[in-house]
Amino acid sequence: MNRRKKINQLLKANAKKASAKLAPKSKDRYISKADRLKAAEADPETTVSPES
Repeated sequence: MNRRKKINQLLKANAKKASAKLAPKSKDRYISKADRLKAAEADPETTVSPES
């Protein structure tokens, strides 16, 4: 792989990572099961179905 191609490849990869960071997140932040139970205890109006 020649030098110019390698440099362009690195620049494109860095640009792709930077644009991915700026893109809006499609998923919500993960909330652990323990935190969900704490939140349910603090707010009794919210119904949580216990899983076995």
